[in-house]
Amino acid sequence: MPAFQENLKSDLIKVVLVLEYEGTNYCGFQFQDNVKTVQDEIEKALLKLTGEKLRVISASRTDSGVHARGQVVCYRTAKRLEKERIVQGLNYYLPQDIAVLAAYKVDSGFNIQKDAVSREYKYLIWQNRTRSPLQRAFAHQVMGDLDIAVMNQACELLVGEHDLSSFITDYSQSIIKSTVKTVISAGVEKEGFSVVFNIAANAFLPHQVRNTVGALIRVGLGKITVNDFRSLMEARKPGLAGPTVPAQGLYLMKVNYPRPLGEYDDEDL
Repeated sequence: MPAFQENLKSDLIKVVLVLEYEGTNYCGFQFQDNVKTVQDEIEKALLKLTGEKLRVISASRTDSGVHARGQVVCYRTAKRLEKERIVQGLNYYLPQDIAVLAAYKVDSGFNIQKDAVSREYKYLIWQNRTRSPLQRAFAHQVMGDLDIAVMNQACELLVGEHDLSSFITDYSQSIIKSTVKTVISAGVEKEGFSVVFNIAANAFLPHQVRNTVGALIRVGLGKITVNDFRSLMEARKPGLAGPTVPAQGLYLMKVNYPRPLGEYDDEDL
C-alpha cells in the first residue's frame, strides 16, 4: 500500500454513538433503497455535520417499527470534533424521533459487534380491555388477564444455551449461521396496566423476541401450558412459536461490553 494511503487510513478515528429512537416511522435501522431508515437519517446528519459521506455500522439490527433506548453505532471519520459538538451537532440535524445520547472516540481495534457480550430487549404489553391512544405506538394490547407467575415459569426454560429454531420464521433460515444462542436472563413483571417482558442474551435470531412473547402470551392466557412451551422449544421447528407480536412493543434497551463504553474512550484521539 502506498505511504500516502497508509497515512490517510491512520488519520481516521472511530467514533461510537449511543442512540435512542422511536421506530414508528422507519423501516428498521439498516439502510434500504427507497424507504426511510434510521441509518439513512444518521448518515445524512453526519454529512451535514462533517462534510463527509460516512457509513454507519450498528451493534444490533432493529426491524421496522422497533424502538431503541440504547442502540450502539460507529463510524470512521477524518474530522476531529469534540465529543460534545458531535452530540449537539447531530441532534441539531436529526429528526425529533432520533437522538444521540453519547459519543466516544475509541481505538480502531474496538468492534461494536464482535466485542459485545450481550444485548437486552424489552417488550411492552398493554393489558387492558380499553384501548389506549397514547400506548398504541409503544405497546401491544392484550385484553385477557395474563398469569404472570405461569409466564415466568416458561421464561425459566429459556435461560441457558439452547437451539432456538422454534422461535424463528421459515423465511429467515437462509440468513442464520447458527440457531444456538445463550439466554442470560428472561422474565415478566407487572407495572400498572403494563406487562413487561425483559430478556438478555449473547445474540438474537430474527423475530426471536416477538415470537417468544407471542408464545408467552398464549401461556399467560391459558391457551398452552408450560409443558407445551417446553415441547415447542425442544421441537426446534421454525415457525412453531408465536404468533409474532407487533413491532411497536419491542425496544432494544442496551448493548453490553466487557467494560462500560466510557472506559474505551480515548481522550487523545
